[in-house]
Amino acid sequence: MRKVLAIVMLMTSLSLMADGSLMSDTLTRSELPESESWLKRTLRKFTEIDTNYVEPQHYNWALMVQGTYNYDIYRLSTSGKNEQSVTFAPAPTFKFGPYFGWRWIFLGYTIDLKSLSFSSTKQEFDFSFYAAQVGVDLYYRRTGSDYMIRNVDFGKNINTDVLEDVGFDGLSVGITGFNAYYIFNHKRFSYPAAFNQSTMQKISCGSWMAGLGYMRNKLEFDYNKMQQLVSERLSQPVQLDSGLMFNSVKYYNINASVGYAYNWVFARNCLFCSSLSLALAYKETRGETIDEDKTGFDLHNFNIDGIGRFGVVWNNNKWYAGASAIVRAYNYHKSRFSANNIFGSLNIYVGFNFGPRKGYK
Repeated sequence: MRKVLAIVMLMTSLSLMADGSLMSDTLTRSELPESESWLKRTLRKFTEIDTNYVEPQHYNWALMVQGTYNYDIYRLSTSGKNEQSVTFAPAPTFKFGPYFGWRWIFLGYTIDLKSLSFSSTKQEFDFSFYAAQVGVDLYYRRTGSDYMIRNVDFGKNINTDVLEDVGFDGLSVGITGFNAYYIFNHKRFSYPAAFNQSTMQKISCGSWMAGLGYMRNKLEFDYNKMQQLVSERLSQPVQLDSGLMFNSVKYYNINASVGYAYNWVFARNCLFCSSLSLALAYKETRGETIDEDKTGFDLHNFNIDGIGRFGVVWNNNKWYAGASAIVRAYNYHKSRFSANNIFGSLNIYVGFNFGPRKGYK
């Protein structure tokens, strides 16, 4: 899972239940054959759709090429008499590669066009599962140490322009987590239509969603390197606030979310999807500062996080093209220390389906 690889980037391409069903046809509950196994009947029930609103997939196989932009912004700040903040972000990365799918399995291989080196410590893995009733996002990110300083605020009378867009290898972030959610109006509203290029939304429709999630974030920060950079570049002496003087912090986040998604069919075979979920998150943070009492800091609090999903797609069931994005925002606040993280990806793709399924020509 180096820079060269984006192993199984399934976020916009996992065609799980691509036709609204794991089986060959889409049936209503009343049509389920009594002779089917309990598992098949359960899976069919879980993927029921109203074909007046959603057109099921007509094909077994798919080929696609996709380009992916990844982005990440991290802001650290302190409050009190000596308010300070530093915002970091790496240069956006672009990856490109082919994907091949069968029914509900879709695998891909992408190459980082910026660098073909295997020496990078960046690691990224995204897996998304979009069925009629439920969805799951899994993500694993190790950012490496190629951040750049994007913005610095040490007070009104301190000019920090010389620090902006300067490379800083003293920051490394690791994020692991998942979000699972239930789609209430699942028979008439189709997430796969917007993000899997599989089913087709015939009539504009929306749905409320509710979910649960977990995220673990490890932040490593070499404050000595930051202090050295500040001292070398600024014309006046500035001391980092003790709230920023830490080497490692771990954040644990458990959240419950509620949101709404809407599929707008604005033209024939054309769809725009907008989805926003707000999460009430309980967060526990542990780390070490060099405050005089040497006790470090523990954060036990609740915050509001957000997840946005957006997609636009043209799909005539044979050919499809479009773009989709997922944006995640996590916030940590306490009287002495705050951290804000926004990360996500933008996918641009084009592909086609082939191998008609039984019952379709």
